[in-house]
Amino acid sequence: MTPIRILKLLISIIVAEVAGSIGSIFTMPSLPTWYASLAKPWFTPPNWVFAPVWTILFALMGISAWIIWDKGLDKKGIKEALFFFDVQFILNILWSFLFFGLRNLLYALIEIIILWIAIALTIWKFYKIDKRAAYIMLPYIAWVCIALALNLGIVLLN
Repeated sequence: MTPIRILKLLISIIVAEVAGSIGSIFTMPSLPTWYASLAKPWFTPPNWVFAPVWTILFALMGISAWIIWDKGLDKKGIKEALFFFDVQFILNILWSFLFFGLRNLLYALIEIIILWIAIALTIWKFYKIDKRAAYIMLPYIAWVCIALALNLGIVLLN
């Protein structure tokens, strides 16, 4: 692998991790207070699970985006696929703001459904360019399925 490709890979992972950490600005202060006071479904993971899982998922998102970016922005479908990636990434951050920042469970639930659709579209766009990039996104959409179920359960219980 050339130095330029390694640099692009590192940039992709770092940007994903930094952008992903924006959501923690809203999440961290609410965990020991407001979030702790909510009734949660029986399948809620312990709080300590979320940070390492999201760190891994953001790194995987960065790798997946790099695989697509590495094909060359001038190739057919690359910019469109990365646009969908960017949209789902913004929606990911927005969910943290709605759920933990605004503490609006219903809006967060509606938004996470839209997020799931955006991730699915991103995976589909990536699959048409490079199957590896799509497969790398599968743990992310699986985790968002869990988050969606948790969000729904919290709405119903509160």
